[in-house]
Amino acid sequence: MNKAELVNVIANKVGLQKKDTEAVLKAFTDVVAEELKKGEKVQIVGFGTFDVNERAARTGRNPQTGEDMVIAAAKVPKFKAGKALKENINK
Repeated sequence: MNKAELVNVIANKVGLQKKDTEAVLKAFTDVVAEELKKGEKVQIVGFGTFDVNERAARTGRNPQTGEDMVIAAAKVPKFKAGKALKENINK
């Protein structure tokens, strides 16, 4: 499912216009991204938790040349599904 399909399904389910639904979805993703950027986590009870992991710098290998290279440290977003979501999927 892509973003347009998600907006259509939510709009039909809630009874909002597509442009309003798209604005709500954009606001949600913007707020989650802003909080993660600040190092905070976003927890939605029954759905899951968005959080940030920090990856340390490490040595890797360039697959084309075989040379060693340094892969910089990075912050990466992660999502951990909540119990209710897991149970719903496994029904």
